[in-house]
Amino acid sequence: MRGAGGTGFLGTDGIGTDSPGADGLGTGGPGADGLGAGGLGAGGWWRRKSSPAKVETYTRWSFHFFALAEFTAAGVPLGSGVWRGSALWLPLVLAAHCALSAVTASRALDWTRGRRPRPVRLMAAFAVVTAAVAAVALWTADHGPGGPDGEAADTAAGGVFGVALVFATGVTALGVRGWRHALAVVAAHSAGAGVLALLLGAPGPAVLVSMAAVLLGGGFMATTSVFSVWLLDTVYRLDEARETRARLAVAEERLRFGRDLHDVMGRNLAVIALKSELAVQLARRGHPGAVDQMIEVQRIARESQREVRDVVRGYREADLGVELIGARGVLTAAGIDCEVRGEAGGLPAEVQSALGWVVREATTNVLRHGDAGRCAVEVRMSGGKVVLTVENDGADRVEGVGADAAQGVGPSGGGSGLAGLAERLRKVGGTLAAGSAGAGVFRVVAEVPLVVEGAAVGEVAP
Repeated sequence: MRGAGGTGFLGTDGIGTDSPGADGLGTGGPGADGLGAGGLGAGGWWRRKSSPAKVETYTRWSFHFFALAEFTAAGVPLGSGVWRGSALWLPLVLAAHCALSAVTASRALDWTRGRRPRPVRLMAAFAVVTAAVAAVALWTADHGPGGPDGEAADTAAGGVFGVALVFATGVTALGVRGWRHALAVVAAHSAGAGVLALLLGAPGPAVLVSMAAVLLGGGFMATTSVFSVWLLDTVYRLDEARETRARLAVAEERLRFGRDLHDVMGRNLAVIALKSELAVQLARRGHPGAVDQMIEVQRIARESQREVRDVVRGYREADLGVELIGARGVLTAAGIDCEVRGEAGGLPAEVQSALGWVVREATTNVLRHGDAGRCAVEVRMSGGKVVLTVENDGADRVEGVGADAAQGVGPSGGGSGLAGLAERLRKVGGTLAAGSAGAGVFRVVAEVPLVVEGAAVGEVAP
């Protein structure tokens, strides 16, 4: 630390202008142009990812970019002539520190997602390497090359000292939980910077500047790390909550159907059992009333059969208008832009029930398969038929499957839902067509005649 170099190694040139600020993290990070455009050009790799996977990829590569940002934030290229002689060790040690920083960040993020245990040994090794880089930087500032480049070497070494500690604080904060532990990491790095500067003979003002610079810069980096992990966890939790809500809705409907069946069948089966027992007793005594009791049992059994059909019919019937409103609400809540055109009013009940089930099944496929951003539903009249079209743009956003399989139809998806709809529509004279309709677009088209002959849709067997 030669004269002015004592305060210069962590002064304005070392940390202020070259610190990991907006240029280091914002414009230089893997944003829309860095990763998004690259993913879009690589065969839709980015578009095929789910929303939580996109956020995780962006977060992970942002921290990987910190390694490059750390190396460039020192602000002195290798060919400038500053790094020569004994000072040449400093950029080499910094490069090793940057590589270890990227590995540590990756393992720490895996730990936050519960995919591997906390990398305690790796974080300890990273702390040791960080201390070594800081020590080499201070030693270079004191014993670096002399001559005209001496002052430049002092400033560059001071920049390496501060940048290494600041970025190390952010990476280490990934391996802890909670704000208190993150603040402890920041305080430890700031105190370590001061202690190391004192041990290597830095004057008092330089020590204070070093500690303040690491405290502010490291605090910013630690806040970025903690907030990024919190945001990633929140996105995954919201996605899990949406899936849980869908499962709960299915479970609630099953419970409702079970309660209806219990209400219908419980009393009738109890009466059938009692009357059958009475008929047995009367038959053993040769009483003619046994026949009457069995006739009553037969009547109750037929009545139970009719009531069960009524329950199943009510369970299967769907109102088209209600389904359209529900589909728009559910898709909008899921972050999918849904447009509904046409009116369902005035259509026969059988037609509304048939098309209502198509809307319900198509909406379920949009939510469960692919990663659609837009969905359009249209109801129109054409040649004495009602035509329902459901179209979404998420057919190619599920990695590893085709458009049809992504929407739950075809060899990969099984297609039991849409296949069942097609069979149900055929019973009322309707048709169903489903498949790709261009790049990334999946379309379901159902046609039902306005006049339905024969049984109502609710009476069609599954």
